[in-house]
Amino acid sequence: LFFAYFLLAKQKKVSPPPGGIPASESKPQNEPQNELKTITLHAIQLLATIQPMRSTTAPADEMLKLDNQLCFAVYSASLAMTRLYKPVLEKLQLTYPQYLVMLALWEQDGPTVSALGERLSLDSGTLTPLLKRLEANGYVARVRDVADERRVHITLTAAGRKLKTRAAHVPECLMAAAQCSVPELISLTQQIQTLRDRIKKAA
Repeated sequence: LFFAYFLLAKQKKVSPPPGGIPASESKPQNEPQNELKTITLHAIQLLATIQPMRSTTAPADEMLKLDNQLCFAVYSASLAMTRLYKPVLEKLQLTYPQYLVMLALWEQDGPTVSALGERLSLDSGTLTPLLKRLEANGYVARVRDVADERRVHITLTAAGRKLKTRAAHVPECLMAAAQCSVPELISLTQQIQTLRDRIKKAA
């Protein structure tokens, strides 16, 4: 709360009484005229309200908020998609990781285990149990390379090739849930792939 006071001075000249001698005749030109100065003091109160300073969050705090993490957004989206796919894939006797293996094999049949693992970004410890399960379900077969028995190829069986037709509707559930057009999903997929490749180079 601030107060400011100002002095306002007003000058007032007193006129001569009626019938009196004009001041110009009774006084010399160089003699100062009689003046009555009145000073009026006015007090003016000014009120000012000081607004409290707004607290600002440091950039470091913003960067460490969970919802601001790109990694968490991608991770949680992946979990949500896995839950979305689960009831659909159960009808095909597939888990989501097994579904990814089948997608890769439908695209290119007969890769080696190492090539398949590289394609899916899976190590052998994770990929081998998936392949054994798919083999037990009759969808794939493991065949050793004639030229080098250390190399094992993964091939689709007749049942595995037929499964592709039954799985054709699986991507549609994601498009319906995401409420995006096909071009929008393609664009988003390409952006995520570009991000992935950049991060892999930097890792």
